[in-house]
Amino acid sequence: MTLGLYGGSFDPPHRGHVALAKRAKEVLGLDRLVVLVSADPGHKRVETPAAARLELARAAFPDADVVLDDHRRTVDTLRAHPEWEGAVFLIGADEFCDFPEWKEPEEVLRRVRLAVATRPGFPRDRLDAVLARLSAPERVVFFEIEPTPVASRELRGRLERGEDVSADVPSEVAEIIGREGLYAR
Repeated sequence: MTLGLYGGSFDPPHRGHVALAKRAKEVLGLDRLVVLVSADPGHKRVETPAAARLELARAAFPDADVVLDDHRRTVDTLRAHPEWEGAVFLIGADEFCDFPEWKEPEEVLRRVRLAVATRPGFPRDRLDAVLARLSAPERVVFFEIEPTPVASRELRGRLERGEDVSADVPSEVAEIIGREGLYAR
């Protein structure tokens, strides 16, 4: 069985997140996907309560196991779940470029394989530069996704201004945001 892990703050989850997960399932033949909603990410500040983001992620990824991740760093999550050893950890190309700065990236790579979603036109030399710094570059695979010009930060700003984002998030996510008044100022 091929297990995929997809972590993030999902603040809010948008169609780009969903497209990445869907494409990974198709290309990598994932039998199961666990979406890890970071309760308190170690690399950025998140204002939306973890419980709300968990509800949004469950709506965005109805066919996945969506769980709250209480660990601030990926390596700590993986250490807490030895049953996930050998899984495929999904990340985007921009995040992969920062991978060498993660806490213990070599240990992450020892425990899981990385599947990096790239988009047309993403500079391959940036990816190759990261691969060259890794002791086990063969544990990294790339797959291409269609570009989705949307970012959670942008969506939060639009929501704070009262703008409609329903085209950029799954309908169930838009419904929860509206019902709960999330991101409104």
